[in-house]
Order: sequence, then C-alpha cells, then structure tokens
Amino acid sequence: MEPVLNVEHLTKEIKGKKLVDDVSFSVKPGEIFGFLGPNGAGKTTTIRMLVGLIQPSSGTISIGGHNVRTSFKKAMRQVGSIVENPELYGYLTGWENLKQFARMLGDITDERIHEIVKQVQLEKRIHEKVKTYSLGMKQRLGIAQALLGNPRLLILDEPTNGLDPSGIRELRTFVRNLVVEQRISVFISSHLLSEIQLMCDRVAIINKGRMITVAEVRELLGTSSDRIEWKVSPVEEALSLLKQMNVVQDAVRKEDRILCTIPSMNVSQCTRRLVEGGIDVHTVQEKPLTLEELFMDLTKEEQA
Repeated sequence: MEPVLNVEHLTKEIKGKKLVDDVSFSVKPGEIFGFLGPNGAGKTTTIRMLVGLIQPSSGTISIGGHNVRTSFKKAMRQVGSIVENPELYGYLTGWENLKQFARMLGDITDERIHEIVKQVQLEKRIHEKVKTYSLGMKQRLGIAQALLGNPRLLILDEPTNGLDPSGIRELRTFVRNLVVEQRISVFISSHLLSEIQLMCDRVAIINKGRMITVAEVRELLGTSSDRIEWKVSPVEEALSLLKQMNVVQDAVRKEDRILCTIPSMNVSQCTRRLVEGGIDVHTVQEKPLTLEELFMDLTKEEQA
C-alpha cells in the first residue's frame, strides 16, 4: 500500500549548518505517526518543509503520491496542518472563521462545514466569537479548519500545548476516533511523550538533525518486558549480589530500588538467592520501559 507521506533523504542546510540531515521515513494510510526529538533537533524545520513553508536543500517529499517540489498544489490538497498554534480570528465566530478558510480553498460547501463542526463537537458554540473559546475549543476549531479540504494527512505540531489533563485526554480520544472513522493519517509532534505512547502506532526519533530510529511503539517498548524493579535493603549489598548472577543484566541503583533485566522465569530464583544472602526483599515488580525513558536513553547516546 502506497504511503500517504513519503520522505526520502531530506536535508536542510543554512549557512553551512545542516539543520536536517538525510532524514527518511513514511506514514501509512490510517496511521498515527509520532515525531519526537529534543529542542533544536530539527522537528519544526522538518514540519515546515513538509507543508511547503520552506524548501529543502535536497531530498524528496511526496504527499498522496504527489511530489511537493514538482506538484505543489496537488500535494498540498492532500494535507491539512496546524504548525505551532492555530491561526484564528478572535473577533469572528467559529463559523465565520471556517467560512473564511473555506473561501481560501474555493470549493467547500456549507454542508461540508456543518459536517466538520459536528465531527469536532463544536455545534453548540460554533456561532459564538472565538475569543470566548477555551484553549481546547480553539484547538478543535483549528483542527476543523485543517480538515475542511478532506485531506488524507493531518499534521499537528505540539497540539497539546497549554491544554490541561482533561483537554489532552479529550484531544487524544478525538484524534483516535478521527483515524478510525475517516481513515485519515495523522503526523503528530509533541514533547508529551506519555501521550505519544498512548496515541501513536509508530514513532520516529530525531536528534541533531539526524534520524535515530523509526519503529512501532510496541516494538520499541516490547524489549523491556523483562525489566524488573526490586525494593530491597541493604541496597548496595543486593546490587552486588544481583551483578554476580549470570541471568541478570544492566543492574543499576535508583535511590532505594534496583532496576535490572531478568528473564521472568528466573525472577523467583534470583529472589531466593537474595534472601539466602541476607537481603530483605520488600517488593518485586515488572517495570516496563516508558517511551520517555527510551527517548532519553537514545538521545543521550547520540549526545555522548
């Protein structure tokens, strides 16, 4: 199946400095794709190239099968985006904002606007001025604007910025429902890695302009299923004992706890050896790696 977004060897160089360096990835139909990286990693520069705000120095971007450089208008008709914050007119109503954007696109009917308003659940407030909207409502109106042209790809840059936990959860549910109901693909950049972990099917991690990894979230985190956390005392003696066991890997102290990797079938054996060695074992539990921990480990390795 042809990807909705295909990026190959994308590079952006300014005054001899490569802000984005040979980046490649693709987004599949009906997929939520997370794009992660620390500040200054090249995320926003990449997104600006995807939506045609700046030109790449080299490489290709195709959206819906159309090359952004050679078929710009056709490619842009396949994508809706919010880069940083939605640009809305506060003195107009939500409906008037959408009508204004519809005029720019040229072929959007009132019926389509009604359909989108219902989709983003703004029916009750759509005829009120945008300046009276909460941040979450403005975000939904911005997404409505991005969806007007019935795009195959929705690009969201930091969509959870400023939202409270309830608003973040609401946005996550909305994006998931959108993908299921409309079979749209979503490319999302966010610094809230716990949300990316809950929301995305696959992620790409970029650092210093270069791609570190592209993989399914469950694949990235699946390798940590044998990660065990021990609460023991005395900790240093327990750590020394665990390091002597052949089945134990990567044992490290975290305050009054020890984290290590052990095959699940060997946990009871290791516990018995700790007790026999005079160690008080208070708790033993699985501690799967989070996307945030993995992200920190990968970007730390790149910076080393």
